[in-house]
This record gives sequence, structure tokens and C-alpha cells, in this order.
Amino acid sequence: MAVYLDDVSRTFGEYLLIPGLTTQKCIPSNVSLKTPLVKHAKNKRPAIALNIPFVSAIMQSVSGPELAIELARNGGLSFIYASQPVAAQAGMVRKVKKFKAGFVVSDSNLTPEDTLADVLRTVKKTGHSTIGVTHDGTCNGKLLGLVTSRDYRTERDPMDMKVRDFMTPFAKLIVGQSGISLSEANQILWEHKLNSLPIIDKEQNLVYFVFRKDYDSHRDNPDELSDETKQLLVGAGINTRDYRERVPALVEAGVDVLCIDSSDGYSEWQQETLHWIKATYGDSVPAGAGNVVDSDGFRYLVAAGADFVKVGIGGGSICITREQKGIGRGQATALIDVVRARDEHCRRTGIYIPICSDGGLVHDCHMALALAMGADFLMMGRYFARFDESPTKTLRIGNNYVKEYWGEGSNRAQNWQRYDMGGTESLKFEEGVDSYVPYAGKMKDNLAVTLGKIKATMCSCGTVTLKELQQHAKITTVSSTSIVEGGAHDVILKEQN
Repeated sequence: MAVYLDDVSRTFGEYLLIPGLTTQKCIPSNVSLKTPLVKHAKNKRPAIALNIPFVSAIMQSVSGPELAIELARNGGLSFIYASQPVAAQAGMVRKVKKFKAGFVVSDSNLTPEDTLADVLRTVKKTGHSTIGVTHDGTCNGKLLGLVTSRDYRTERDPMDMKVRDFMTPFAKLIVGQSGISLSEANQILWEHKLNSLPIIDKEQNLVYFVFRKDYDSHRDNPDELSDETKQLLVGAGINTRDYRERVPALVEAGVDVLCIDSSDGYSEWQQETLHWIKATYGDSVPAGAGNVVDSDGFRYLVAAGADFVKVGIGGGSICITREQKGIGRGQATALIDVVRARDEHCRRTGIYIPICSDGGLVHDCHMALALAMGADFLMMGRYFARFDESPTKTLRIGNNYVKEYWGEGSNRAQNWQRYDMGGTESLKFEEGVDSYVPYAGKMKDNLAVTLGKIKATMCSCGTVTLKELQQHAKITTVSSTSIVEGGAHDVILKEQN
């Protein structure tokens, strides 16, 4: 006979937080949203922690390099989508790692014998206007000069003009010596009003560049998620089919964390994948797994070696797994069950396994509820798909601006590996839809509003850290009538101009 659970499958919209005592310390500026990303010993610092509890979904229409860069600059982390060739995904990871490293290895280099046409091709290819001129055109050749957009005029100068005739020669450059600290390099930039500073070794070989814009960027983004070398952190999705080829390429590209992307993570395929990663790389390459919706699935993936566990099946706005297969669970109920298992595991073993809540977040208030219920961080697709930085085009439909948004289980994504059950290589039926989301503008502006709401909620609960919120939040279920009461009602709303 089948096992029947007594609980009702509930969503975040069926709960409210009860206010706690708001003390004088409970002001938004005192709130910390820092949260662990990977497993760690209780009361010990994790190897990777997020500065805001947001990660972007492993989706073609969401997590490209531009969004990964912007999210990391604001304290979160993206998982570059896996439904693409290995080399393409590794290239996206590499682009994020190179964006801001403090000391940047130059990827725009030419020789003195190249031409202005070569300069323009290089600028178009890399997007970088600062070009190192070396004796052999490599990133570590002998530095002979520098070319920037101030050194030529395309409307006047001939395309066959040699680089040697318009570059700034080495004798006129201000450079730093290898071994200089980043703060010392930034000081030289400011003292000499430079936009870039080449770093050379004793043989005059180019080693790095330090850019003024990186200093400005860090000042404007105090929550930036970066490592000790100032490189942004980035994750990548993997599947259970080609991980033996994909993972090494991603590791070589500099990926910081992996996540197995699947609609149903409670499987031997994920166990085998995790075992291979741990046997090959040990703890140097953290890998999350999922998705699961109950304590059994959580314990299975933890035993297999998962560094975090992703919770949620069928709750995403573009996901139709529940109506197609009859599989899933209300996101709030699933999260509560898995959090209990996580806390019991921590008491028994002393090891804390972070939980990622994936799906079911319709409003910003649901994010605060998910965090209060025990999620360490939230994975979101629709939320990030609306922004300028997502990979899709902005379109005008009628009088509205929208962006395309499609599920990894849709025919458009062709991501059959995400739904792999060991059979032939094809997508048997769709578990995701193709859709639009309202265009919302720049990520940074929207993120500030969302985080402001979460911080305000935490202050109303009398907490200033996510750990305090999880320990002290009071949560109540609500009736359908009280849900209506919670919105505007019994009035005629004014039209917004």
C-alpha cells in the first residue's frame, strides 16, 4: 500500500510572520544577509559564503556571464547554465573570472607590426579598449607599448597604419613591478591619474594590468563576492551524463562551485556524479545537488557527498512537472521538512549542510518567509530573467516591454540531460514552458528594493542576522479570507500615471 502523508502541501503564500520585539539595534543598516553556501563544521566558517542569500537559476534564459558578473558584484552568485557545449560553458566561466581580478591577465595583445585594423578587430572581439603591445603579441611577451582609444581616430587614420606608429611607447609608460601589492598599484593609478597600470617583471615582460575602473567598481559594490585575489566568484551547473568531461573543463576555467541540475535529484545518477567529483577532487571542488522535496532525498544526497542541497520540484513559474507527472510538493512544506532533516543531521554529526530553496517565490515577502523557514539561500529564475543583464532580448509586446523566459524542461532548451533517467538521448515530453516576463531594468536598482524589504522584515521580527531569523521567527498559517484581507480591499484604487 502507498505511503500517505498527513500534512497538506502548502506554499509560501499560506504563511505570515508574526512580529518580534524590535529593539534599537534592529535597523536595516545593522542587518547582515551573509549566509553559508557550502557545508562546514558547526560554528566554523564555511569555505564559501554569500553576502546576500541569492543565486541565479541554472537556465539558458537567466545565467549568462553578464548576469553572473553583476550578481557577484552585488554579493550573490550565478550558476552558469549547463545546457550548452562544454567549451562554451567553460568560456562563460572564464569570462566571469577575468572580469575583475585586481591583477588582470591581458587578453588583448598585439605586436608593433600589426595594424589599426587589427586593433579594431581585437577591441570588437574582447570588448577591451586597452591593448598591450608585446614583442610577440602574447600576454606575457616583452612590453613595448600600449594602445588605447585615445591613440587613434578611425575616421581619419588609415586602417593599414602600423601599431608602432601610434602606440604609446614603453619609455613613456608608467608601470609597476611584479610583486607590488594591489593597494600600492591603486595608489600609483591615482597619483598619476591613469586608467590602467601595466605590471612587468624584471625582464620587462608583461605580467598583469591593474585598472582604475576595478577600484571604482569595488568602492561602489561593498558586498562584492570575490576571493583573496579579487576575482569574482561564479558557479556552474552540470548534468549526470557528461560530468567526466564537463567538470575538468569547468575547474580549469576557474569555477568556484558546481551544482548538479535536475528536476529530481533523489537518484543514483546524482550519487554516482557526486562520488566521482569527490574521488577526483576531494573537497577542493564543492558540489551541490538536488532537487529534493523531503527528508529522505536530503539524507541520500548528503550521504553521497553533497555540499549543499537544493529543495523544490514543480514550484517554478515556468515549471509544469507537477501537472505533467504528478510529482512534487508545495514549496513551503518541502522546505520545512528538509530543514528539520538538516538540523537533525547537524545535531548528530556537527556538520551543517546549507539548503537552497528553488522555486515558489512569487513576491518579495515570500523570500523573507523562505529564509525564516530555514533556507540558507534562494535560487531564482523569473526574478533575474527580467533584468538588463539576463541573456535574452528585450521585446515590445503591445504597450509593454518584456523579456523572453523559458524553462530548461521546454523543447526550446533541449536540456534532456536535466530529466535523465538512463534512457535514450531525447526529451520525451515538456516539463517547462516558453514565456515572457515583464522587463524590469537594471539588476542593481531592483535588488536594492528587494533586499530593503527583507531587511525591514527581519527588523520587524527583532533579528539582524539570518541565523537569528531562523531561530526566533514566529510563523503562522493563514486562511484564504485573511489572504484577501492582507491586500488592498474595499476601496477603488487610483490609476497610476
